[in-house]
Formats: sequence, structure tokens, C-alpha cells
Amino acid sequence: MFKNNLRIAFRTLFTNKVYGLLNILGLALSMTCGLLIFILIKYHLSFDNFHHNPDRIYQFVTEQHRENISYTSSVPPGFANAFREDFGASGTVAQAATYTDVLVTYDQKKFIEEEGTVFTEPAYFDIFNFPLLSGTNMLAEPNTALITTSLAKKYFGNEDPINKVIKIENKLDARVTGILKDLPANTDQPAGIFVSWKSIKGFDMFLGKDDNWNGITTVLKTYVRLQPGVSPENLEKQFPKYREKRKGSKNVHEYHLLPLKERHFDERYTGVMEKSSLWILAFTGLFLIVAACLNFINLSTAQALRRSKEVGIRKALGSFRVQLFWQFIIETGIIVVMATLIAIALSALLLPNVNALASVKLNLKDAFDLKLLAFTIGMILIVTFFAGSYPGLILSGFRPVMALKGKVSMQQVGNFNIRRSLIVTQFMITFILIIGMFVITRQMQYTRQKDLGFNKDAVLMVPMGADSLDANVTSLKNELMRQAGVRSVSFCFEAPSSYSNWNTNFRLLGDAEDEPFTVDVRSADEQYIPTFGLQLIAGRNIFPDSLGRECIVNEIMMHKLNMQSPQELLGKQVRFNGENQATIVGVVKNFHMHSLHDDIGPVLITPFPKFYQNLAIKLNMGQMNTTIPAIEKLWTARFPDKLYTYQFFDKQIADFYEGEEASLQMVRIFSIIAIFIGCLGLYGLISFMVMQKTKEIGIRKVLGSSVGEILWIFGKEFAVLILLAFCLAAPMAWWMMNKWLEDFKFHVELGPWMFAGAIILTVVVAGLTVSFQSVKAALMNPVRSLRME
Repeated sequence: MFKNNLRIAFRTLFTNKVYGLLNILGLALSMTCGLLIFILIKYHLSFDNFHHNPDRIYQFVTEQHRENISYTSSVPPGFANAFREDFGASGTVAQAATYTDVLVTYDQKKFIEEEGTVFTEPAYFDIFNFPLLSGTNMLAEPNTALITTSLAKKYFGNEDPINKVIKIENKLDARVTGILKDLPANTDQPAGIFVSWKSIKGFDMFLGKDDNWNGITTVLKTYVRLQPGVSPENLEKQFPKYREKRKGSKNVHEYHLLPLKERHFDERYTGVMEKSSLWILAFTGLFLIVAACLNFINLSTAQALRRSKEVGIRKALGSFRVQLFWQFIIETGIIVVMATLIAIALSALLLPNVNALASVKLNLKDAFDLKLLAFTIGMILIVTFFAGSYPGLILSGFRPVMALKGKVSMQQVGNFNIRRSLIVTQFMITFILIIGMFVITRQMQYTRQKDLGFNKDAVLMVPMGADSLDANVTSLKNELMRQAGVRSVSFCFEAPSSYSNWNTNFRLLGDAEDEPFTVDVRSADEQYIPTFGLQLIAGRNIFPDSLGRECIVNEIMMHKLNMQSPQELLGKQVRFNGENQATIVGVVKNFHMHSLHDDIGPVLITPFPKFYQNLAIKLNMGQMNTTIPAIEKLWTARFPDKLYTYQFFDKQIADFYEGEEASLQMVRIFSIIAIFIGCLGLYGLISFMVMQKTKEIGIRKVLGSSVGEILWIFGKEFAVLILLAFCLAAPMAWWMMNKWLEDFKFHVELGPWMFAGAIILTVVVAGLTVSFQSVKAALMNPVRSLRME
């Protein structure tokens, strides 16, 4: 019986090729999205769950109370030892300082390790599960290192890496004592090199002071694995006493325990994926699959009248209703399985694109596992029964006598109002996606076109590394200035807008206490302002030999200090970063220090040569092709022990919005798929209407109706449905996109053209979909239409 049903199902499918193709395409696209979204959600939910007892691992974080509350994923360097002294029995504590883009040298070969070089304590490997494959000495001695398998192969080839010595940033020799298994992709602490914490004093003076409570750097992370039964809530109640360690500051710092399982989803502490985003992704995938199923139902029931005689003959020959029901379920199952096979192939093909869009590291081996297999099988079964049950019940329920006489009415194959409701729902979500696409696109254009307060074009950023300003670098600057394609050169800590912060306390000289706000220090020389095109609105530039005795501030500083004009700031002496003092000699126009997500805060620009980490080179646009190789040649000659790298400043700015650009691409894809599936639903609805109104169309044509008048019968139907969907979707889209824009301190305003564009685009595409069936019905011979009676 099953074999016979299978043969009939294939025959029916090939007889109605258009019907089968539309259903397979709709289901395949929606199931592809469902599979990829499931893979993506599964990946994000798996972060750092491979450690032993991850529910007992926490990260110490800081909630900073100034004028506003801010958050950082670190604590002061002195926190770890204080916790060990006070609560050592509560858990195991380890510090980890992670540095990116570190220069590693071995046997005159140089490498830049982008992901992470971590200085940490032996206890770190008691907290986290990073298996040691060979070697011993888990960083118990100074100047020792552990490296991963892939880096061992990269540095040493087939040589035995144990006891080999690598040089880090040309100032620390580290002996390799062990090889770790490569870290999995689903961790928020990727690294390839782990160096003994006892070596940190020679690498970073700030972190080398174990009792330092005078600042926080996001380089440092401090973790604890609590003992069984220890309550993190009760432990947190003891932390307020650590506030007293920060003497002389009006700012209140609250320390908290962040569960490891929540870190990936908490954007306050560098989390990369909010759980609400996962819910939105899951809902989008569910909507696309359900919409495709509903379209399948619409198209199937639209074909019902054509198959009514088939059902009548089968029933007359003795078939039971349950047999006919399973016949239609098998037909649906064949379509679903074919769609699933296409979806699996498309998912594998599109996985690299998903990696690029979502900034993840999925691979086929890890993505396609037992969980995905279970999800796929479950999806096949649910879609088959959901999409096939209703048409199966309708078709198998025809009375044989009425079916053979062709007396089956359209009312017997489904409620028309239900179909309209489904179409409205589909297009509501389509409108929300399209409006979202327009808003995100406009905001991205705004970020590229807005005046940021500086010139970001044709500026080359060359990393020098910390503590690298010497006679060679100064001499290099002079040589660069003699190049025809170089306009100016500046030493600086960072560019005007960057991820790196140097926030510190601030007060006017003579005041007893610090101001309630912090200032962002931009350590730079006198060429900083002309190189980046900052605009002086009062005073002058700093002198080349001022060396921290002079500074320039921005307009916001004037407002923070309740002054009426920039001139009032000139000549004021300030104290910052502990005991540093400088005189304000100039005021610059406000510029964006970070992305447009953040407000503009107080800035202080002053020359601190020991903190210069970058060389900023302003180039002539027309001579870049020859100037960039010349710069590399000069650099390599001066610093043969360093690796020359660079990045254009405007690329750094673009990287601020990498996540938004990825969101835009995903919304565009989902919008196209939603439009396609929505149009499939319209096609099914119009097909149903054509079957329902065949006799009416014939009568109207006999009575003299034109083709245009008949087309309007169908046109007004879809126009009303789309307009209703738009009216319902517009307020929801407005609210959702307003919430999204709230994440930007500087953003576009929602305009009517965004909503008008969505409805125009949808009407055009939907109109083309409807016109195919409606024109075909309008041009049908009325004699043929009336004979259907």
C-alpha cells in the first residue's frame, strides 16, 4: 500500500509541476533560514559551556557610578589579592591580562598574534578546561609560556617546541614548557599564548603592582571558581568594603560577580550577543517556516476542486477516508523531504557567508551534529503534518457522489477569511522587515557621512608598540616628513576616535576633590591636531617640548566646568591621572571619541612620550601607491626586529559598525525571503479566487465587462489586504526601530519616506505576482468558463 501511495504521490507531483515547484522553493528557502538560524543560536548558547562546572565560574566586574552609571568587565589589579586574603576559602581566583596584536619572534621569524597573548596564573587552568597535551609546568615559573597546537606548528614546524624560547614584543623571552589543545571557537577568551603572570612586571608596569587600586583596564580580567555551596549573592554583599581602597575619588565603584554563562549575552560587559537578539532570530525563523506551510495549505486547497473527481473515484472504489488522508500526507512528505535536502545543501553552501555576516567561526563538522539532525527530523515531521493535515482532511472529506458530479463547492475547501488573515499576517511581518532594512540603511549612511569633528581620510595608523619611542622613531619621523607623499606625521597613544580608552580622574588645581566625571586622555604630540584636522576654537597648539606640562581640551570640558566661553579655560591648571599637572593652552571643537553609539565626553590632549603607541601619517591621496611602499621600506630599515603593519584610520571607524552592517545584510536577506513567501501566499490566494470566481468572470464577460474591470476584481482584493497589513505593521515597525535607534546617541529620525518606500516596493512586487493569475483569468474564453457549471 505504501509503495502504491508513493508512486501516486510522485505522479501527482510531476503532473502539477508549477504547484510542486512553488511549494518546494517556498519550503526550501524557509527551511534553509530555519536550519541556519538554529545553527547560529546553538552556537551562541554553547559559549564556554565546555568547562567543568561552568555554573560555578564567575568574572569580577565593576559598576562605575559617576555622573552616569557605566560598566566595565574588569576590576583594579589589587582586587585579586584582596579577595584571596579575605575570601580565599570561597573559591579559586586567577587573573588574566590579554593583549592583542602582539609581536612574537622566533629564529628571526616574526608573527603578529591578533587574537590574544594572555599573562595568567597557574590557577587559571584549574578554573578553565584548556587541556595540556604535552609538557609540564603550568606557568609556575617566570618567563615560561604555554602555546596551542596550531601555534606550535606555525612557529616550529616539525620541531619539538618544548623548551624553545620565543620573544614577545621584543622585550620578554618566554620558554615554552607545554602544548595546549587548540581552544574551541565557542569561547569568549580566545588565545594562543599563555605567559606566566610572574613575568607581567617586566611587560606592564600598571598591572605589575599587586596592590594597585588607582585604575581599571579592560586588558585585565579576574575570575573565580566558587566552592560548592558558596552563594555568589552573599559573597557580593561583602564587596562594598573594597570601595575604601579607592581613596581620594568621588566616584563610587560597585563590584559584582558576573556568571560565566551570562557573559556572552551581557552587552554591558563586552557581551557580543543579546538574548533578545536570539529570540528575534528564532521568531524570524519560525515565521518563515510557518508562512511557507500556510502557503502550502493555500496552494493545496486551491488545487482541491481539480482533484475532487479523483477523490470521488477512489471513494467509489472502496478507499477509506483515512487512506486518502495518508495519501495526501505522503505527497506532502515527499515535497518536504525534497525541500529539506535542498535546504541542507544551501545551508552548507551558505555557512561561510553566515560566518562573515555574523562574525562567527562555524564549520561543517561542528555545525552538523546530532542536535541539528534531531532538529531537522523534527522539522520534517512537524512541517509535513502541519502543512499536510488540513488539505488532507479537506480533500479526503469530499462526498463521492458530489465529487463525481462536480458539485463540490468552494466553501468546502476552506474559509476565505482565514486565507485573508494569513496573507495580512505575512505581509505585516514583511513590512516590518522592509522598514527595518530602510532604517538601518539610512543610519549606516548617516554614520559614513556625519562630520565627526576630524578628518579620517588618508591617515595611515602604524602600531609602534608600547614604550617604543626612541631616537630611531624620532629620526624616522623626520625621514617620513621628507617624503613627497607625506603631509604630516604624529606620535600618539590612539587616533581621536578609537576603542581604546584612558579614562582618569580630573580636577582644577586648587580644588579639594576630583570632578564627578572622568576625562579621556589622548596622549599625542604637537602634530596631532593638524594630522587629524582637529579644529582649534580658542588658544594655541601645544609646544613640541612641553612634555605633559601643556594640554588642550574640548568644548564639552567647558560645559562640564560650568564656564561660559572657551577663553575662560585658557590658562587654567589641571591635575589628572593622580599627580600629573598641566596648563590648558587651547580648546578644540568637539569630536567623536568613539562610535555614534556613545556621547561625546571631556577630552584632554597632552604629550606623554612614554605612552605613544601609534604613528599617524597623513598622506596625499594622489601619491599613496608610491608612498605606502616607501614608508614600509623606511620602517623595515629602522626596525628590522619589528613587523611592519598598518591600517587606514577610516577602516578603524568603519569597524565600529561591523555589527550593524551584518544586521543590515541579514535583514535584507530575510526581507527578500519574506517578500517571496508572502507573494507565494498571494499567488495561492489569487489561485483560490480564480477557481471561486470562474463562473462570475464568464458571466461578466458575456455582459460586456472589459479586461481592466475584471482585473480590478482581483486587484482591489490584494490592495485592501496589503493596505490593512501596512496599517497594522507601521506602528509596530515605528516602535521597534525607535528602540533600535535609541542605542545610538546620534541617529537619524524616522521619516515618512521609509514607510512609503516599504509599501511601494511591496505593492510593485505583489502586483506582479497577482497579475499573472488575474490576467490569465481575465483573458479566459467565457464559454469555457460557463461550461464548468
